[in-house]
Amino acid sequence: MTGASVSRGGQRVLHDVDLRIAPGELVALLGANGSGKSTLLRAAVGVLPLEAGTARLFGRPVRQGLAHTGLGYVPQDSTEAGSIPATARETVASGLLSARSWRPRARDVRVTQALEAVGMADLAGRPITRMSGGQRRRVMIARALVRSPELLVLDEPFSGVDLPTQELIAGLFRELSAAGTTILVVLHETGPLAEDIRRAVVLDHGRIVHDGAEGERPRLDPGHDHPEDSAPRDACLGQEIHPL
Repeated sequence: MTGASVSRGGQRVLHDVDLRIAPGELVALLGANGSGKSTLLRAAVGVLPLEAGTARLFGRPVRQGLAHTGLGYVPQDSTEAGSIPATARETVASGLLSARSWRPRARDVRVTQALEAVGMADLAGRPITRMSGGQRRRVMIARALVRSPELLVLDEPFSGVDLPTQELIAGLFRELSAAGTTILVVLHETGPLAEDIRRAVVLDHGRIVHDGAEGERPRLDPGHDHPEDSAPRDACLGQEIHPL
């Protein structure tokens, strides 16, 4: 992203943000509530339009509403995950709907592997509507993983998730990062990923105030409000991205 600016409700939320992520990096996006973190992610993957500046994925301009092959995106809270009466297996399989070349057997194997990766294989047949928030979060991560994305973008994946599940997800991120997957993750605190994050990007009132070592990041006041807080939740865009 270069010079990226976004306004919501007539008020500027992001201010001339420059951010480049190299292939294979694991980057944490941090900041107080309403600092613009979710807005930045939504603009980066094409959920929100830019008012100014440019955003590119895998060297190509981001187009609003267009899923990008190679991208896995998990929003903070998916309306889709909580309202559609589909099973976990059906939900994860929907991440492959646009990949017409997948044969049924190969598709089933990929879905099973993705559910196993997030510890949800035993609940593959349970409807999403009968799952806890943490279980739904894991299913949506599996849906993002099912196509083996080159770039994985996640908004607060540990929110509402118990500590053992946090450790499971963190371990999965470590494996993906070691295998070369690029990961951009919004976190309130680094938690179980604290020792793995080499680069932290900190937003404050829509501006990047730190981009560097996690241990050197500023501690900001968590109590300010922002138009981002009232932004509508985006349905999960599918699971395709390209490195920023």
